[in-house]
Amino acid sequence: MGMMKPDWKATRLVWVIGLWRIPLIWYVRPTVLELNENTCRLRIRLRRRTKNHLGSMYLGALAVGADLAGGLIALHLTRSQSLSVKLVFKDFHADFLKRAEGDVVFTSDDGPAIQKAMDEVIRTEERVTLPVMVTATVPDLYGEEPVATFRLGLSLK
Repeated sequence: MGMMKPDWKATRLVWVIGLWRIPLIWYVRPTVLELNENTCRLRIRLRRRTKNHLGSMYLGALAVGADLAGGLIALHLTRSQSLSVKLVFKDFHADFLKRAEGDVVFTSDDGPAIQKAMDEVIRTEERVTLPVMVTATVPDLYGEEPVATFRLGLSLK
């Protein structure tokens, strides 16, 4: 996979959210590579502030990446459709498969399922929770082979 050109408009939005609302996002400085109604792909660089004592990406930085990859699609959908749907993660499951010893790309392709859940929230005005899948890769070392997978329970109301 060649290096994708960053989506600077979406990246600036993420940094503003991090600066004013969720400082951990600001601290790890993710870069959005792709964001649309279907997919979110973002990168967190492996550097001093994201490394653990073994030189691989720290669990907390990986959690921030998974949170953003799963949540940004929902945020994008609510903003683009002017919906007043609130979102929060209800649960978080991670499987760490390899040490992330390079820049990590987090990908979620669950936009269609999130849109369907949002439609249900609007229709019923009831809370809907759905699993959102995120895959973490280190393209420079392992190509598209996952170093971690995440399942987050996205709760919408």
